[in-house]
Amino acid sequence: MPYNEQLANRVREALMDEPIIEEKKMFQGVCFLVDNKMCVCISKDSLLCRIGEQQAHIELEKGNCTQMINNGRVMKDFVYVDEMEVETTKELNYWIALCLAFNPLAKASKKK
Repeated sequence: MPYNEQLANRVREALMDEPIIEEKKMFQGVCFLVDNKMCVCISKDSLLCRIGEQQAHIELEKGNCTQMINNGRVMKDFVYVDEMEVETTKELNYWIALCLAFNPLAKASKKK
């Protein structure tokens, strides 16, 4: 299933004021890298948000996202947010802000 292009365009718009943005095809969708670090992705009809383990616990308790599991391994810094949870610009900006707040703390992946 291809990723939701409309949701990707909304994320592009939300990130347009960020100085260093790169788009990369990953996770069966498109990822937005800020400062060479994965920040937020569009995968099918969901956002994959890198918000850090501590913030992920807070959001998971609210019940508005699900934990990312990759090959049976829990990815503690990442949560999936369903498209229904980001219908308004305010809702989308909330998640983008969480991703951008964690980005300076995130580790960049090793270059191959």
